Amino acid sequence: MDDKVKGKAKEAFGALTGDEAKKEEGRALQRKAKAQEEAVQRAKTRQAQEEARQAEIKRDRQKQKDEGLLGGVTDSLGDVTDSLSGRDRSDRGSGS
Repeated sequence: MDDKVKGKAKEAFGALTGDEAKKEEGRALQRKAKAQEEAVQRAKTRQAQEEARQAEIKRDRQKQKDEGLLGGVTDSLGDVTDSLSGRDRSDRGSGS
């Protein structure tokens, strides 16, 4: 049985019997359970943030890699032959 349920039971028992100490003990258990839940949620949030950060890093690395590969293609366009004539594109202006 978790602390939240135990706390509610103790608080209810204390209310029925008029035992203020038991009621307070029940409330304390409920606060403890809430604090534990919040700690778990904070840990999940931190983990999700770290995963998002790692995904961004991976995306940025892939983008740089892709740009690097594309940059090499666009820088060497002068060396590409015309697919219809088979002539080098750089020869177009020479009149041959």
